[in-house]
Amino acid sequence: MFPRTLTAVAATTVVILLAGCSAGSAPEPSEDSGHAPLLKLGMVDAPGPAGFVAADMNLATTSAYGQAVYDSLLRATPTNEIEAHLASDWEWNADSTVLTLTLRDDVVFTDDTKFTADVARQNLLRFRDGNSSDAGQLAYIADVVAVNETTLQITLSSPDPSLLLALTKAGGFQESPASFDDPTPVGTGPYLLDEDKTVADSSYAFVANEDYWAPELQHYDAIEMTVIKDATAMQNALLGNQLNATLYSWPDSLSTIEADGNFTVTEYMQDWQGLLLFDRTGAVNPAMADVRVRQAINYAIDRDAMLAALMPDVSSESTSQVWGSETPGFDEALNEEYPYDPDRAEALLKDAGFADGFELTLPTTSFVSAATFDLIVQQLDEVGITVMLDERAPSDFIGGLLGGQYAASAFTLNQPSTAWDTYRLVAAPDAPWNVTHQTPDEVLALGKALQTGTENEALAAAGELNAYLVENAWFNPWFLVVTTFVTDADTQVTAQVGNTLPYLWNITPAGK
Repeated sequence: MFPRTLTAVAATTVVILLAGCSAGSAPEPSEDSGHAPLLKLGMVDAPGPAGFVAADMNLATTSAYGQAVYDSLLRATPTNEIEAHLASDWEWNADSTVLTLTLRDDVVFTDDTKFTADVARQNLLRFRDGNSSDAGQLAYIADVVAVNETTLQITLSSPDPSLLLALTKAGGFQESPASFDDPTPVGTGPYLLDEDKTVADSSYAFVANEDYWAPELQHYDAIEMTVIKDATAMQNALLGNQLNATLYSWPDSLSTIEADGNFTVTEYMQDWQGLLLFDRTGAVNPAMADVRVRQAINYAIDRDAMLAALMPDVSSESTSQVWGSETPGFDEALNEEYPYDPDRAEALLKDAGFADGFELTLPTTSFVSAATFDLIVQQLDEVGITVMLDERAPSDFIGGLLGGQYAASAFTLNQPSTAWDTYRLVAAPDAPWNVTHQTPDEVLALGKALQTGTENEALAAAGELNAYLVENAWFNPWFLVVTTFVTDADTQVTAQVGNTLPYLWNITPAGK
C-alpha cells in the first residue's frame, strides 16, 4: 500500500491539439548541473490549438507546458500567497485602480532579447485581447504603460482583487516579442522546448535553460511530457516505469495503481458536481422561478447516495455549497442544509403550486455518465418532477448551457480560490455560469463589497454571498470531485490551490 495525502483545492478545465513545431533542437543538459536527470511527466491534454503562443495559453491541465518555458510576472505559493518573480516589487494606489510593478533588470529571453517593461506591456495587452479561455482574468485592465525600462503601470477600469493572482498565471506569462504568434516558444523560463524530440499532440521534450536566472526553481536537467488520454495506457505507463508522475483522471481504476505499492497518490478537492439551476427567472421553465421549487430539488436529491454511486473509489465528501473549503466565506455549517427529505420536497412543491409536479428537461452528453442521469431521473420522479432528457453532442453541450437553452443541467464546476473569482464565475451579471445574466440587487451589493471593500468587509460579504446562494438554491451541489496525482518513489509533489495540475516547480525529486 502507499500513503495518501489530502488537500482542498479548486480550479478549472481545458483541451487538445498543438498547432505544430518547426525544426530546431535545444542544447544537451550540463553534466554538472546538480539537477535530477529527467522528469517523465504524464499529461492528459496537449497544449491547445495555439500551441505555445503565450497570449493564448491557460493553466488547468496544461499549466506545465507554459511554466516550462515562460516566467510570469509574479509567483504563487501552493496556497496562493503572492511572491516576487519577474516583478520584484509592486504597489497599489489609494483606490486600487493603478498597480505599479518594479521589474527585474537582469533577465533576458532565450533569443537574447532583454526583458523590459515595454515587453511586459505588450504581453499583458495581447493576453487580455487574445483567445485564451483565461483572458477574462485581465478583463479589468484598461491600459498598461511602460513608465521606464523597469517600471510598469497597470490602470484598471475598476478594482480587481484577483489581479495579482492572475499575474502569477498564464496572464502573467512573458514571451519574446520576436516570437509572438510563433508556435516555437521563446521565454525566460527554466526550460527550452527541444523540437527535434517533440511530436505534436503526443510528446514534448524540454531541456534545462543553462542561463536561467532563478535556478532554485529548476529541478531537472530535462523533462519529457507525454500525452496519454486513455486509462489503460496511463496505467501501463506508470506500472512500466515510463512515468515518474501524472495527473490520474480515472479514479475507478486507481486500485490497480494502489495494488502495486510503489506510488504515492495525492488527492485534492478540485471541483463540485451537481445540478446547475440556471433558470431563476422562469424564462425557460416557469416553475424554476420559484425558490421553493429549487429548494425542493435540493431536498429531493440524496447527496450521499450520489457520492457513493458516482465517486466510490476516492476520499470525497458531500456538500451543499459551491464555495471551496479554502475560499474565504466557506462555512462548514452550510453543508448541513438540505438533508435528503423527499417529504419536505413534496411539501415545497405543493406550496409553490406544483402539487402534481412538472416536467424538467435536462441535456445529456457522452462525457457525463449515464448513471448520473439515471439517479437524477429516479430521485426527482419520486417527488413528482418528471425529467425529460435531451441528448446533445459533446461539441455543442456547453454552448447550449451557456446560451441559456436549459433551465438546469448536471455539470461539474470548479471552486475558485477567491470569493471575488467565485462571484465572477457564477453570480455577477456577466458571469459565464449566470446564464440568464440576472443578478438581484442584494447580490450586486455583496459583489461590490468583495470588489472594493476593506479586508473585513470583503470577508463578511463572502460569507453572506455563499449563504445567499445556498438559501436561494441557485445550485444543487452533491459532492466534491477529487483530483488525484500519482508520483513514484523518486518524485514528490505539492498540490496547487485553484489549479488542476500541480505547478511544475512543485513537482520535485523526492527529498528535495
